[in-house]
Amino acid sequence: MTNYINPAPTVDIIIELKDHDSRPIVLIERKNEPLGWAIPGGFMDYGESVEETAIREAKEETCLDIELLDLLYVYSDPSRDARKHTLSVVFIAEAVGQPIPADDAKNLAIFPIEKIPSNLCFDHDLILQDYLNYRLNFNSKGICFSTRPLPKIKKSNT
Repeated sequence: MTNYINPAPTVDIIIELKDHDSRPIVLIERKNEPLGWAIPGGFMDYGESVEETAIREAKEETCLDIELLDLLYVYSDPSRDARKHTLSVVFIAEAVGQPIPADDAKNLAIFPIEKIPSNLCFDHDLILQDYLNYRLNFNSKGICFSTRPLPKIKKSNT
């Protein structure tokens, strides 16, 4: 039997609080390595869809019930997580209420978009920059035209 080494699928969820002025987002402070601020999210469980994973992870880390609004992008750079090769399906979601840190969230905070901290864990600075571009380019008909070019594909010699 061949033993394959594959990337681990994850999700990240940009949670907008729709019952707050200016729809701020929720970031968690991680209690496990790597430490620091991050977008809520985590690894898929076997048998889950990415949507189910997003809803579960948001509830586990923020105690919020979310509604998924859109798929932002899929991030798969092999160096995005120093622990192992992961790919992250990133959703934009909304929720109401007061988030509470739980599970592997040591703490959390609500940030207006213009006050998001820098030097976030993983590639979350890039993800939030893409989110800001998404918000700036979201037109009045509810259509967002991607501002992120597709990555160049490396040709294999095999």
